[in-house]
Amino acid sequence: MIPVYIGYDLREAAAYHVCSNSIIRHATQPVSLNPLALHLLDNYDESHSDGSNHFIYSRFLVPHMQNYQGWAIFVDGDMILRDDIAKLWGLRDESKAVQVVQHDYETKLTEKYLGAKNENYPKKNWSSVILWNCAHPANQTVTPEFVKNATGAEVHRFTWLEEELVGALPIEWNWLDIEYDYNPDAKLIHYTLGTPCFADFAAREGSNYAAEWHRERIYTDYSAQYDLPF
Repeated sequence: MIPVYIGYDLREAAAYHVCSNSIIRHATQPVSLNPLALHLLDNYDESHSDGSNHFIYSRFLVPHMQNYQGWAIFVDGDMILRDDIAKLWGLRDESKAVQVVQHDYETKLTEKYLGAKNENYPKKNWSSVILWNCAHPANQTVTPEFVKNATGAEVHRFTWLEEELVGALPIEWNWLDIEYDYNPDAKLIHYTLGTPCFADFAAREGSNYAAEWHRERIYTDYSAQYDLPF
């Protein structure tokens, strides 16, 4: 069973369900899908006021939620899988505390969905897909109290870890729509500037993958009494 934690924000609940469906459709082994919804998190009260979504800090609670045992995957809700999540799971490296796509880019836009500021900063979007080695001793530091009192820079830059403990994943496992050019081989599409459920934003900025997200949404809503349009 692959434990997968997915960021959930009521303002874009559709994103969570579409992401979940894409994972299930492509998976070749059992997965447990866990919404990181703030009202479901015991022993943690979110007091931060920064960030563009409701799971900006709660993603760092995954080791705690796993009782600091085994491995788990975190993904933002504004994503779809185009390939088998078991392949991502198969990249686990026991010598690392976390594994992430180590993006190195500057954003094309200063504003993203719902008017949120979109600033450049070191290790931007590294924490949007995380292979968590929950049992790694270095991750014992990441307690609810630690997360509650941490700044965004501290957690999103993995400052509690030595540099060699932050492993790299292939960039295809966190391909940034709009920020990056179209890639037919991308395994996971990240709509970091705006999920296509925010239609005006996606259309205005020229998403390369909006049609794929809407196709997955149709799969999510599918009932056998209707013919699929593709």
